[in-house]
Amino acid sequence: MRKGFGQGLRLGVASGTVSLWRSSRWRAPAWTPLGEAAYVPDGTLHGDFAALGQALEQLLPAGQYAGWPLSVVLDDGLARLWQVDMPQGAARLADIEAAAALRFQSLYGDAPGLWHSSSAWDARAPFFCAVPRALLAQLTRVAAARKLVLIFITPQFARHWNRWNGAFTPCAWFGQLQEHTLTLGVRHDGCLRAVRALPVPPGAGRDWLLQALAREALLQGVPSPALLQLCGAPPAGWLAPAAAFHCQVFSTPDGDGALSPGARLARSGGVA
Repeated sequence: MRKGFGQGLRLGVASGTVSLWRSSRWRAPAWTPLGEAAYVPDGTLHGDFAALGQALEQLLPAGQYAGWPLSVVLDDGLARLWQVDMPQGAARLADIEAAAALRFQSLYGDAPGLWHSSSAWDARAPFFCAVPRALLAQLTRVAAARKLVLIFITPQFARHWNRWNGAFTPCAWFGQLQEHTLTLGVRHDGCLRAVRALPVPPGAGRDWLLQALAREALLQGVPSPALLQLCGAPPAGWLAPAAAFHCQVFSTPDGDGALSPGARLARSGGVA
C-alpha cells in the first residue's frame, strides 16, 4: 500500500485483541480501520507473547506497509506504571535507575530484568512505566520483518499524560477511565505523587468517585482534589455541577459503544 503525505499506522494492543488503523493528519478521514485480530493471551505477563506475534503477522502482510511509520498504544494492563520519590541528592542516571528498580520490585514483586522500563529520567518528574521485554520483542520483531518504522510504543495512560500534560491545572488530579478501571495521576503542588489504578464497580456514581478520591488523598497525604481532569467517557453523575468538586473531560473515545477495546486504544490521544 502506498503511503500518503501525513499518514501513518496506529496499532492498539489490548489483552486478547489487536486493532490496526491508518491515521491521516491532513486529509479526511482522520482514521481508517485496516483490520483486527484476536489472540489468546499467555495468562501472565511473563510469557513469550507468541500468539500476539502471530496476530500481528496476520494484520501486517509482508510487503504491504514497508516504510510506513507505526505507533503502538498498549492496554495499561499490559504494563506497569509507578512513581518514585528520588533519594536525597540523586543526580546520576545510575542513582535514578536503582531507585526506580527498587520501587518497582517492592510494588509488583517481579524481577526487573523481565521488564523494560522508561521515563524522562528526570528527578523533578519521576514517572515510570515498564513493558514486558517479551512483548516488546514481538512488536519490534514484526515491525523489522515488515520494514516498518517504529515511532513509539506506550501504555495508554502515558499516551494521555503526554498529550494533555500542558493543560493540567496546578491543583487538579489527572484521570483515565478505560473499560472498568480508573487510573489516577495523583498530583500536588504541580508534581506527580502517585499513579493508582482503581476498579470501578458497575453503577458507580458521584458518591463513589468522591469517596475514592478522598481515600487516595489520605493514602498519599495530600488534599482531596477540587478538580479531576479526565480522559474517557464518565457516567453522567460524575459531571454534575457542585460547589466543592468538578470533573472536566479532556477527551472521550469516538464511537465508544461500537469500537473494540483495541480500536479505542489505537485512537487514544489523536493522530499526533
